[in-house]
Amino acid sequence: MIKFLDLQKINAQYADELKQVAAEVIDSGWYLLGERVKQFESGLEALQEGGNAIAVANGLDALRLIFKAYIELGLMQEGDEVIVPANTYIASVLAITDNKLAPILVEPDLNTFNLDFNLIESRITSKTKAIMVVHLYGRVCWNAELEALAKRHNLKIIEDNAQAIGARWNGIRTGNLGDAAGFSFYPGKNLGALGDSGAVTAKDDELAKTIRTLANYGSAQKYVNQYQGLNSRMDEIQAAFLNVKLPYVDKEIACRREIADYYIENIKNPNIILPEKVTDEEHVWHLFVIRTSKRDELQTYLTENGIHTLIHYPIPLHKQSCYLDLNNLVLPLTEQIHQEVLSLPMSPVMSKGEIIRVVEILKKFKI
Repeated sequence: MIKFLDLQKINAQYADELKQVAAEVIDSGWYLLGERVKQFESGLEALQEGGNAIAVANGLDALRLIFKAYIELGLMQEGDEVIVPANTYIASVLAITDNKLAPILVEPDLNTFNLDFNLIESRITSKTKAIMVVHLYGRVCWNAELEALAKRHNLKIIEDNAQAIGARWNGIRTGNLGDAAGFSFYPGKNLGALGDSGAVTAKDDELAKTIRTLANYGSAQKYVNQYQGLNSRMDEIQAAFLNVKLPYVDKEIACRREIADYYIENIKNPNIILPEKVTDEEHVWHLFVIRTSKRDELQTYLTENGIHTLIHYPIPLHKQSCYLDLNNLVLPLTEQIHQEVLSLPMSPVMSKGEIIRVVEILKKFKI
C-alpha cells in the first residue's frame, strides 16, 4: 500500500536528533515555558521574516486566542461578524463561534478552493469586523483587492495558516500577510510536531502581548490574572522536536512541489480535474486535491490498487449537526466540492516509483 502520508518515514530522517532532544528535555526537569519554546518562537519569527510568534497548544487555540485578544482589546464584541470560507475545516469556524462571534460563510472559487474574493463585499454589514482567509491545502489565499477591501471597511484580516507554512505572496510569507495568523503543527502538517501544538503570529506588539497573556491563564505575572484566559501552552518537548525539524521545512516543501509538478504534468484522465498550477512560492502542497464526479468510485478503485487516499472534507461544516443554525444555508459550490474532492498521496519521502505508480493507476481509471 502506498501510504497517503508516511509519518514514520518522515520522522525517521530526524530520529537520532529527535531522541537526543527528548532525552535532554527529560533530563532538564523543565517542561513548560522554557528555553526550547523561546528558541522555537525565535526560529518561527526568523522563518516568517518578521512579526511576533507565540507558541500555543494547537492550531485551533491559535485562532481562538486571536479573536479572544481582539475582544479583550475592545476591537470586537459578542455578535460581531467574521467572514470565512464555507469549505474550510471546522476549526476555522469553531474559533469564531467559541468567542460568540458570528461566522458568515462565503462560497469558494471552484478553481482555487479558496475564498472567492468577488463575493466578500456583498456580505459585509455594520457588524462585520474581520475576514478570515484560509490558505487551504497549502495554496495562498490573497490579493491586492482583498487588502484594499479590508482597508476600505476597516476590517482585520486573520489568516488560518494551518496548512500553508512556508508559502509566499509577492515574497511575503503567509502568516505575515494579514493582521494575525494561526499555525498548526499537528503531526501531519508540513511542519509537524509529534503531538499537538500550534502558534500565533501577529504584527502588532500589543496584540501579541495580549495573546501570550491569554494563553497562560490570562496571566503575565504568576498568580496575577489580568484576563479570564486559557491554558494553551506549547510544551518543551514539542518545541524541541519542532526546533529539530524547522530548518528542513523549505527542503521538504521543495519535495512536495516536485511531486505536484509530476502529478500535474502526467495525470492524463478526462474524468479527473487537477488543481491549478501556480508559481512555486504560492503553493506548498500540504494536500494534492483532485476532483471527480465519481469520487467514491475512484477512491475504491485506488484502494483496490494499493493507493491510500483521504477526503478533505466529506461533510461541509454548514451540514454538521453541531451547527444546526447553519443547516439551512444553500451553498452549492461548497457542497459540490465536498462531494467531489479526493486527496492523493503527498509526502516528501515518497519514492519515484510510488509517484509513478499513482499516476499510472489514475490514467487507467474509467467511469
